[in-house]
Amino acid sequence: MEYQFDREIDRAGTSSVKWEFVQEGKRLVQRGPGDQCFGQNRVLPLWVADMDFPSPEPVVRALVERAKHGIYGYTAPTDAYLDSVVGWMRRRHNWEIRPEWVCVTPGVVPALNMLVRTFAAQGEKVLIQPPVYYPFFSAVEHNSAEVVANPLVYESSHYGMDFADLEQKIRDPKVRLAILCNPHNPVGRVWTPEELARFGETCLRHNVLIISDEIHGDIVHKGHVFTPLATLAQALAQNSITCTAPSKTFNLAGLQTSNIIIPDEGLRTRFQKTLLSNGLNGTGAFGVVALQAAYDQGEEWLDQVLEYLGANLRFLEEYLAKDIPQVSAVRPEGTYLVWLDFRRLGIDKLELRHLLLHQARVYLDDGFIFGPQGEGFMRINIACPRSILQEALKRIGEAVLGPAALSP
Repeated sequence: MEYQFDREIDRAGTSSVKWEFVQEGKRLVQRGPGDQCFGQNRVLPLWVADMDFPSPEPVVRALVERAKHGIYGYTAPTDAYLDSVVGWMRRRHNWEIRPEWVCVTPGVVPALNMLVRTFAAQGEKVLIQPPVYYPFFSAVEHNSAEVVANPLVYESSHYGMDFADLEQKIRDPKVRLAILCNPHNPVGRVWTPEELARFGETCLRHNVLIISDEIHGDIVHKGHVFTPLATLAQALAQNSITCTAPSKTFNLAGLQTSNIIIPDEGLRTRFQKTLLSNGLNGTGAFGVVALQAAYDQGEEWLDQVLEYLGANLRFLEEYLAKDIPQVSAVRPEGTYLVWLDFRRLGIDKLELRHLLLHQARVYLDDGFIFGPQGEGFMRINIACPRSILQEALKRIGEAVLGPAALSP
């Protein structure tokens, strides 16, 4: 069937973090009545990484049928559930996994916290590559470990890994874990097999376990190919833990269902022990149903979403080049998140936040929360109807340049 992604859907009253809340420090605060989702005065939220598109029709039908059953008791992943995960990895990523490798968790962020707790003792170190998804920082710090930064290198509007710095940092015997983000959030890199192999081999040489967050692996733009780290070599598969979920792919984040793939039996047993010690030995009734419907029947929808996201990305880039040349986009190879460079405005991070949130009334993610390397940048979510993206860009242009400077 043909899906339509241009329709704006009012998400008010759904407890939507994206539309009904604002982040103040470490707290989520519900927005006031003057910040309604619809109307002339609305704040446009393009921050949280979920889509403003309905999930695939087969998923909606499956959830409605499950809801009609009327009994929502304790639920566990079935063989059919695991077959859906195995089939998806085979079809989309040419990765042959075994059902017993899959550990089901209530989201990738909870899993990251439990993985750090399992594999990094108090006072040990975890390497990350900022500017990077900010829950990486908290997953390390909240579990009594220490962050070691191997910052990405930004040259000629392109991000790459600093392998010389990686080699130096990883020699520290206290570094026990490295968290890889592929595709990278927020800069949008889809790491090449050569980059992944070099990163993985460096970790192997120094006996550092890799956690590879691949939650955005299904959202890849034309001209790029996503490679799961564990597919490159058996040694890398045995030294890595891969975090996956249908949440970004099919807009199912609220169903709190993720799959952590651990080929090594010893590592898997240790992680399963942590899950049990936290009472996490089941899953949500609706998450199981949604995943199976999405992975088994959702590819047509996904292919159409990828086309729409590609068109949104082109629209964004053309708009900035024509109407807001002071702001540039780092072209993403994957994800529906775009890293915007505002540094030419010459204002500090708090002035930039005030300009966008209070003058433009557009809510983006502050670049500095992804690490100090993100100061002067903002992350924008383009998984929305083009009318919302266009309005947001118009407001940003008026705030940056003044209304008279914009093209008619």
